Amino acid sequence: MQLVEPRPPRRLPIRITPLIDVVFILLVFFMLTTHLLPTSHLALDNQVPTGGTSSGDLAPVLTLHPDNLLRWEHYSLPAGEAADRLRTAGVTEARLETEGDVSLGAFTQAMSHLNAAGIETQWVRDRQP
Repeated sequence: MQLVEPRPPRRLPIRITPLIDVVFILLVFFMLTTHLLPTSHLALDNQVPTGGTSSGDLAPVLTLHPDNLLRWEHYSLPAGEAADRLRTAGVTEARLETEGDVSLGAFTQAMSHLNAAGIETQWVRDRQP
């Protein structure tokens, strides 16, 4: 015989404060233990295969010199004129390399001239011997 009625089962509330504390401790731990590299130290892998275009022909190599002239075969022209001459020659893909201390602005300008002329340009980082 029961003298006291059993209490109906009641859900206990989940206390969220300790859970938030644990999450913040984990966040601080990962922030302190993560080693981030500055973006200036990232090595970009932009190697170009040994020379073919999508059609199987050899892509011409254009060399940008510190005097901001693009050299292709025996031509030495500013980037805009070189892009026009390449387009009239039917070139659709080319490989661009730099020689000496070429400024980033000159490199970007040459790439934009070539892209505007419809020439898909790949950058050659180091010339393979």
